[in-house]
Order: sequence, then structure tokens, then C-alpha cells
Amino acid sequence: MTARERFRRLPFWSMLWKEFVQMRRDRLTLGMMVGIPAVQLVLFGYAIQTEVRHLPTVVLDESKSADSRRLVAAIENTGNFDIVGEVANRAEIKRRFDRGQARAAIVIPPEFSTDLKRGRLAQAQVIVDAADPLASTAAINGAALAGLNWSSERTGVRGGVEVRVRPWYNPGLRSAVYIVPGIIGILLSMTLIIINAMAITRERERGTLEQLVVTPISKTGIMLGKLVPFLLVGYVQITVILLLGRLLFGVPMLGSLPVLYLFAFPFMAASLAIGLFISTTVRTQAQAMQLGFLFMLPNILLSGFMFPREAMPEAAQWISAALPLTYFLEVLRGILLKGTGVAALWPEGLILAGFSVVFVVLSVRRFHKTIE
Repeated sequence: MTARERFRRLPFWSMLWKEFVQMRRDRLTLGMMVGIPAVQLVLFGYAIQTEVRHLPTVVLDESKSADSRRLVAAIENTGNFDIVGEVANRAEIKRRFDRGQARAAIVIPPEFSTDLKRGRLAQAQVIVDAADPLASTAAINGAALAGLNWSSERTGVRGGVEVRVRPWYNPGLRSAVYIVPGIIGILLSMTLIIINAMAITRERERGTLEQLVVTPISKTGIMLGKLVPFLLVGYVQITVILLLGRLLFGVPMLGSLPVLYLFAFPFMAASLAIGLFISTTVRTQAQAMQLGFLFMLPNILLSGFMFPREAMPEAAQWISAALPLTYFLEVLRGILLKGTGVAALWPEGLILAGFSVVFVVLSVRRFHKTIE
């Protein structure tokens, strides 16, 4: 190699060495680049499962016989249903569905045992919350399997059992009806968290953070001033997606739009506060983006947007319970697909309000420490 060739390569190696040295000094960015993919692979590899089993199920047994109890046991033994209690009528089934306490119901009519004894075809019904097509498909298959198992056990005996499945809220099992309401929450989360995650770091990099601090505006006022404009943008996003979802995909609007807007407020406030909290923990916009996406992936994969929470391991369900989007998706799908009102959704609203208050307080306190 000639001296000239060595000379030409020298700037490249110098630049390469400089970048490695700088990367080593910025340990937070290096740690996120290496650690975040590893953590996400382990978490999502174990958590994401498409096979939905153990749906919480209530029983409406109007037969009150040994045969009806055996049928309920046969349906539960498929592993697709977990019996969580009994109900007195169909109205209570709807209340349990609206409150998220059940995803399926077994209904056995009064004449069930009589039909079996007379050698006739006895009928039973499984009602499924079909707002989630993936979970309802598993329930339909489980109900059919239970009917086949019952018939095979009664070989040589006249009569049989027909288990009919009735899907509620999404009879056509259309994926768009389930996905489009979730997209509202995902887009709100993505835009509000990521954009606000760069709010403080952008001011710091531009040198305007100190100017904000010396103004008469309090630190709480600065935080709230960065939240309110994006709340208005969030409401515009909700309105646009609802209109397009109705016009393009036929997504129903069975509940109250004002109630939806009411519950959207604490969710958007919590998302914006999370973004602000992230921005107070990092030094650059690149770090803010990385931490924002670290939070977004669990939001998309563990909140119930794409994969039913019932199919996840218990540890993943605990993580999903710490995500505001998990509760907002329940609100969205409850209002849009089921016509659920405030009486059934107030626990989710209270939790979302708690998230918003906690993260606003943390952001203000962390901002105070950051600028000193």
C-alpha cells in the first residue's frame, strides 16, 4: 500500500474512531440501542399469542338439571371458557359484557333436560362478545367442539345436543369493526407521546429553555401550556377517524359521542404527560424518540389493540394493566360497538384520570429538578 492510499484512508478511520468514542461517552443512547431490542424481543416473544383461550364466561342455566351441568362442564373442559359465575337473565349477560366481566355466556333453556329424556335434539346457546373477531372465533370453535364431545359420549342413546353460537356486537366478525376504534387510541398515543417527548429537549437544544424558565410563568404553567394545544389537536384526530371509519368501513356508533369525548380527555392528558415526563429524563431529541418508541411498542402489542389480552401470560397482562391505552380501548370499543354508557365505564375513566394526574405531577417535579 502506497503512502497516498494510507493517507486517503486515514480520515475514515479517524472519523470511525471518533464516533465510537462519542458513542461510549453517551452511555444512555448506547444502552437504549443495545438493551431496548433485547428487552422487547424477550417480552413480546413470550407475551404475543394468537390462540385465545380461557374466556371469562357466565352461565344462564334455566334447566337446573344434571344434564345441563354436565354440558356446562363439557364446554368448560374445552379450555376455551372459564366459568366466572351465573346470571339470572339475559339482561344481566349484557351488563356483564358491558363491564368487561365476561366475554361469553352459556344459555341452557328450561326444556333442555326434558328434550334429552324424550330422545329429541336438545339445544343450548353460547353467546359471544364478537367485538374481537379473534377471540370470538376461538369461542365458536370451542362451542362446536363441546357439542361434538357430548354427542360422542352419548353413543347409542337417542337424542343429542346442538350448541348454537350467537355473536353479539359484531355479527359478521368483521376485523375493521374491531381495528378501527383501536386505531383512534394508537394514533393519539403515537402523536401525543412522541411529539411531546421531544418538547423539553427541543427547547433545550435550541437554547430557549432558559428563556422560558426566567419568564413569570410558573413551571406548572409551562407544563400545562405544552399540553393544552395538543389536546385540541387530539380531538380533531378523533373526529376525523370516526368520520372516515363510518364512511369507509361502516364502523357503528352505538353510544354517545359526548361521552366518548369526555373519556378521551383524561387519556389524551395522560399521553401528553407521559411524553413530557420522557422529555425531562433525556438530553437529546434522539433519546426522546427512542424512549417514546420503547413505550409505544408495548402500547401497540400488549394493550389489546392487535392481540387479545386473554391470550397473554399473566405477567404480560400485568404490564398491559399499567398502560393507559388498555383502558381507553375498552372505552372506545364499549361506546362505539356496544353502546355502553358512563355507568359501566366509570372505572376505566377513573383509572385514566389517575394516570393523567400522576404523570402531570411527575413531569412538573422532574422539570423542576432538570432546570436547576
